[in-house]
Amino acid sequence: MKDFRGREFVIVDVETTGLSPRFGDRIIEIAALKVRDLQPVEEFVTFINPRRALSYGAFLVNRITPEMLKDAPTADKAMPAFLDFAGQACLVGHNISFDLSFIAHELGLLGRELPAAGRTLDTMRMARNLLPDLGSYSLKSVACNLAVEQAQQHRAMADVQITFEVFRKLLEIADRKDICEFEQLLSL
Repeated sequence: MKDFRGREFVIVDVETTGLSPRFGDRIIEIAALKVRDLQPVEEFVTFINPRRALSYGAFLVNRITPEMLKDAPTADKAMPAFLDFAGQACLVGHNISFDLSFIAHELGLLGRELPAAGRTLDTMRMARNLLPDLGSYSLKSVACNLAVEQAQQHRAMADVQITFEVFRKLLEIADRKDICEFEQLLSL
C-alpha cells in the first residue's frame, strides 16, 4: 500500500430523483469524504433542491422527502462547491459510473465539466477483480464479505462511509497480491 498512502482520494456518492439523468433525473444529495494517507480528513455533504418532483421509487430507496429539499441549495451552488472540495483528487465510488453520470450531467447543465486530470477508482470493479468468487457485487454484499460493520442506508454519507471502509480493505487485499502501484490499481 506504499504507493497509495501519499495519494489524496475523495470517496463520493449521490442520491437522485431516479435512475437516469438522460430522462431528467437529478441529484438530490451528494456526499464526499476526503482521504489522505488512507485517513479521513474532511467531509462534504449537502442536499440539492432538484426543482422537480421526486419519484416515489426514489423515496422508497433513500427516504428523502420534498420537505427535506425545499430550503436546500440548487445545483448551481452545490456542484461548484463539490468541485472545489474534490480538487484534483482521485474520485472513488462503488459503481462510480452511476455517480459520475449524474455529476457530469449536473455540471453540464451549468456549462462545466469534471476536471480532465481527475482519475477514478470503482470499488465494484476492484472487488470483481480482487474477489472473483462473490455472487453479488452490490455495496452491501461486498461490505458484508469484507466484514465492514455498517448498515447501508441508501443515504449519501452513510454509503460514502461504507465505501471508504470497503476501499481500505480492498487496498489491503491488493497489497497482499503485490498490487502496489497506483497505475496497477487503476488497471483493475
